[in-house]
Amino acid sequence: MKRTTGSMISFSRPDGKDVQGYLARPHKPEGAPAIVVIQEWWGLNDQIRGVADRLAQAGYLALVPDLYRGKTTVEEEEAHHLMSGLDFGDAATQDVRGAVQYLKQHAENVGVTGYCMGGALTLLALCNIPEVSAGVVWYGFPPLEYIDASKIKVPVLGHWATQDDFFPAETVDALEAKLTAANVEVEFHRYLARHAFANETAVGPGRIAGTQFDPVWSQQAWDRTLTFFGRTLWK
Repeated sequence: MKRTTGSMISFSRPDGKDVQGYLARPHKPEGAPAIVVIQEWWGLNDQIRGVADRLAQAGYLALVPDLYRGKTTVEEEEAHHLMSGLDFGDAATQDVRGAVQYLKQHAENVGVTGYCMGGALTLLALCNIPEVSAGVVWYGFPPLEYIDASKIKVPVLGHWATQDDFFPAETVDALEAKLTAANVEVEFHRYLARHAFANETAVGPGRIAGTQFDPVWSQQAWDRTLTFFGRTLWK
């Protein structure tokens, strides 16, 4: 993909500390909504930058906060180590909220989306960041007891794989029930796919067993995401 829109920037967390992030800009930034994109456990790599670039090409200002502070990996063991060392509460309430607040200086409405680990953080962000206007979760959630659904006041779209070895379908059902019981405007879609079905690098040897890119489902989920953000952020 031709990358013409993005660059690394610095922004402030609510506690005043600075964080780096990758900012992708649309061709017509005036009046454009914005989206915070939250990485998988691999870090701020080219694949997640590409997601931000695609959103910029669709007309959004997109910011990926660097949760690992410059570290990335392609090794499963190292990714697990990096994720295990991440303070999810701090990441959601400080790094992600700082990214949202930065974007709010440039856009009236800001959404949040994330994949796998980033999906879990998206749900935590929706509970803790009142400035967010909508959220899209891709095949990831935290332990459900960490989700205070009563605090989620904005629409939520979720994409889930029915053959996901890491985030089981029955827990997705329980999550949907919890959100629905709290009167969250929730729309979940389930795909006959494996984990990471929207990650185009999840192919071939060397990737995690149980993950598999699916171009058909990935495109359908992307189209649904753009439709959802079009409805919830363009006002």
